[in-house]
Amino acid sequence: MMLSIKRAVAGLLLFISPVLLMPVQAAEERQLAVQAPSPDAVVADFEGEDLMNKLGGESGSWNMDTTDENNSYTDADLVEVPGPDGKPAKVLRLTYSVESEVPSQNGFWTKLMGLDATPYDHLYFDVKGDEAKGFTTIFKVEIKKPKPDHRTPEEKASAQPVDPSAVEKIKGSFKVPVTGQWETVKIPLNKMTGLMDFGDPEAWKNPAIARRDLDELVIVFQDRMVSAKTGVIYLDNIRFVHTDNPGPTPVDFPPRKREKTETRLEGLEFQQFLVKRLGGFATHTVIKKEFPADDRTFLQEIARDTWKFFDEIVDKEHGLPLDTIQVGEKEALDDKAWIGDYTNVTNIGVYLMCLVSGYDLGFITREETVRRIQQTFTTLEKLEYHESGFPYNYYDTTTAERTSYFVSLVDSGWLVAGMYVAKNAFPEELSEQAERLIKRGNFNFFYDPVEMQMFHGFYENLQVASDYHYGVFYTEPRASSYIAIARGEVPEEHWFEGMIRTFPAEFGWQQMKPLARVPRTTLDHTYMGGYYRWKNLKYLPSWGGSAFEALMPTLILNEKELAPQGLGLNNKRHVQGQIRYALKELKQPVWGMSPSSVPEGGYSEFGAAPFGSKGYKPGVVTPHASVLALEYAPKSVIKNLRKLLELYDIYGDYGFYDAVTVETGLVARKYLSLDQGMIFVALNNYLNQGAIRKRFHAEPAMKSVEKLLTEEKFFQEPPDAVYQRP
Repeated sequence: MMLSIKRAVAGLLLFISPVLLMPVQAAEERQLAVQAPSPDAVVADFEGEDLMNKLGGESGSWNMDTTDENNSYTDADLVEVPGPDGKPAKVLRLTYSVESEVPSQNGFWTKLMGLDATPYDHLYFDVKGDEAKGFTTIFKVEIKKPKPDHRTPEEKASAQPVDPSAVEKIKGSFKVPVTGQWETVKIPLNKMTGLMDFGDPEAWKNPAIARRDLDELVIVFQDRMVSAKTGVIYLDNIRFVHTDNPGPTPVDFPPRKREKTETRLEGLEFQQFLVKRLGGFATHTVIKKEFPADDRTFLQEIARDTWKFFDEIVDKEHGLPLDTIQVGEKEALDDKAWIGDYTNVTNIGVYLMCLVSGYDLGFITREETVRRIQQTFTTLEKLEYHESGFPYNYYDTTTAERTSYFVSLVDSGWLVAGMYVAKNAFPEELSEQAERLIKRGNFNFFYDPVEMQMFHGFYENLQVASDYHYGVFYTEPRASSYIAIARGEVPEEHWFEGMIRTFPAEFGWQQMKPLARVPRTTLDHTYMGGYYRWKNLKYLPSWGGSAFEALMPTLILNEKELAPQGLGLNNKRHVQGQIRYALKELKQPVWGMSPSSVPEGGYSEFGAAPFGSKGYKPGVVTPHASVLALEYAPKSVIKNLRKLLELYDIYGDYGFYDAVTVETGLVARKYLSLDQGMIFVALNNYLNQGAIRKRFHAEPAMKSVEKLLTEEKFFQEPPDAVYQRP
């Protein structure tokens, strides 16, 4: 439901896309690696006496709500009818109903027995509807597989045995059209983007490995999707096919149009070229200094050092912040240093907030702040955009070319949020230009009215939305959802009925079973509530239990004051949980876990596992996770920051480095624009009474939907309620 990439992820979505860390190659040079053309892999032709498929896999019907089986069901049986070739043939008949008073979803499944489908590029099957009994003209097919396990052999050997029901699945999906005549459906497997494990570097080199270890094929009838609530469809000849036409992949790059330099530069020489485009660069590898004893002055000094990143690590020509830099080992700029001259649109949105914060904190004049914002706005007006009006997810800061085909919901949301903040900070100077940019896209582009959730994004080269939605309510994308509803581009039902507070107890993969998961009603919307409880703390879980998911929205949303019995209270309890889990459960000397750099190399997700539905691993602490908690536990945060400075070489010219492995003390000498931005904006909000949040809520549209925050009481026992269909 949530990507760790954004960060998953997509994806989940990671901020540091492997695409941008690899040499750019043309898509045609990165065709899927497949074996020689193979005969079709027939899954089922339904000519047998039962539903056992050709792979030796069992098959059957499924129902999301087994207590509603009189109204919601799929009956699967074999019948003889004129087949696709007009001759009598045995086929699968699915008689379905989703005509129910409650949300209804059901269908058919067949096991794929770990099929390796790398030789194949399409899924084919024959389908028709029953014209006499009626049928839906659309349904969904899914292919599922276990999420790849990237633990080391040592980690697997020392881990507890995993219950098969708790194994996390990933899936690709495709919507299938149906007519009253036999048609052969041909589904390109490249469009099933959900089968990709974007966290696996090997998948970026060979996307075909996404089709290994296939576990199950599922037919889905969903009440909000089907065109007829009851009916009959027929299926036959399900098979995987090699067409020698795999098509583009989710990890392809757009072709480059410009060279960065007249002659090719490499290594340190190239890094020196990039530094000349910046406002400056670090001169120290580690800084040890005496910090003020006064807590407020201590935070102000951290803010001043952190500001230097946004003052210097910005392309001077385009006004775009760089995503990542790595400081050298012996000298700040040596052969171990690295400068990532690309940026993500979230970085740009947060950078705009940082410019305003620099002005609030007295580090930059009003005139210079406005000039820099106008420079960034002018670059934004010149960038290449998707036809939806939203920017692509990544751009080269040297050439200002896009380097991605992906259009991201959550990143677009942070960019728009940053523009609202800048506009309302300096309305006389910036309103006209800001409004032109803000009005470019409509967030309905990302909305799935069937699931009432937001897609992670859209792949332009595949012409498909992501297979995944942002489904968990208490995660970072709630900020984008708030904006979309405030602008009137997405219905209010998305906030309550679409996003999930807790998952059903039978979902065995989650960290713990929810309590009080009963219907609740807020603003006339009825939805399932519930909460987790750990160490006497009641809370709504995030996806991974990270500070980033829980608290990044508080940079702009005034949850503490507007939602003291809802999101504000939940934020406080997540902070308490982060502290207790790290200090008492793990016996660590410091706390604060969130997606961050891995000091040993790379980027990964970390969190306080009990506070996530799925739960991320512990082990690495990142300062931004602590600073985000300032307004909920200021004394604990300041004590923690001082402890980080005491125990580790974690401070440089631009403030705190990104992360430390607690067990070894190894520090990632990296600065990530996103993480530095969260630190800097959070410091400004704390030191200046919510200055950035006030600019955001000053936008009339954003103020108009504050009821989304004020009305929901997470832990108030609801009166008896009957679930009413939306």
